[in-house]
Amino acid sequence: MIGLKQIYQARETISDIVKQTPIMTSETLSINTGNKVFLKGEHLQKTGSFKIRGATNKVKDVAQQNPKSIVAASSGNHGQAVAYIANKLGIPSTIVVPEDAASNKQKAIQAYNGNLEFCGVTSAERIERAKEICEGGDGIYIPPYDDPLIMAGQGTIGMEILEQVDNIDEVYVPVGGGGLISGVLTAIKEMKPSIRVIGVEPALANDTYLSLQSGERVTIDATSTIADGLRTTIPGELTFPAVQRYVDDLQLVEEDAIRKAFDFILTRMKQVIEPSAAVSVAAALARPAEGKRIVVLVSGGNMDGKVIHSLLK
Repeated sequence: MIGLKQIYQARETISDIVKQTPIMTSETLSINTGNKVFLKGEHLQKTGSFKIRGATNKVKDVAQQNPKSIVAASSGNHGQAVAYIANKLGIPSTIVVPEDAASNKQKAIQAYNGNLEFCGVTSAERIERAKEICEGGDGIYIPPYDDPLIMAGQGTIGMEILEQVDNIDEVYVPVGGGGLISGVLTAIKEMKPSIRVIGVEPALANDTYLSLQSGERVTIDATSTIADGLRTTIPGELTFPAVQRYVDDLQLVEEDAIRKAFDFILTRMKQVIEPSAAVSVAAALARPAEGKRIVVLVSGGNMDGKVIHSLLK
């Protein structure tokens, strides 16, 4: 379990790389939901997602060991972030991605001088391969979520939200392996415990939901949800206890609801977000109208043009 001390330290460590992302509002969104909705725009973050926060915190730490290379496993966003910061620090990187990784994310990793290796379609497969690469001692593995420094880096978002929006009732956060929500939960619950934090998963990738129901981590089969950044098959060993301790609710959203949320943000707010980010918007759209002040964490915006077309179609 991480705490506020680690998150404050992370904020100082990453301050020269990571920028504070804006809070956006939509009058139409608030009217349609019957709640005052604020969007935390991590899709406008450097490398296009929140992942640069945890990656910077972790890679800067391991850089002190003068590694020959950095190795990561990722569906795309974590890999982009690791490749970016490794390149910034002059360290070669290898990113293990799924065989069906989005082409735009592949190109971004390569643009940051990251070497691509393809492996399977599940997070478990690519994580195992990334660790194998490091076994010879030639590289240091950077976990996508299950690491205290990664979790603390993501937790800096929670601090920013509390500084940017007053009188918050609820915060909606996408859930994959749990690095994002565990960090945000820790920051918000230890600074303002009255705020409800709701995790959101695709119904097709409900490993955290099932794990909370059973009281222990549950593994699911590989999933084909359009929210490709949330295709984990089991919650993190380190992240899950924080979710168990702090989360107020975990909601599931169907594929059609994710598409509709993506369409709304694109057509009404003129913002390009990923389906993985749209899950939290979908949950907010489905929330009963009670005049609440809600922050929706929009986690990323790295979209392939062909995927945008298919979602709108």
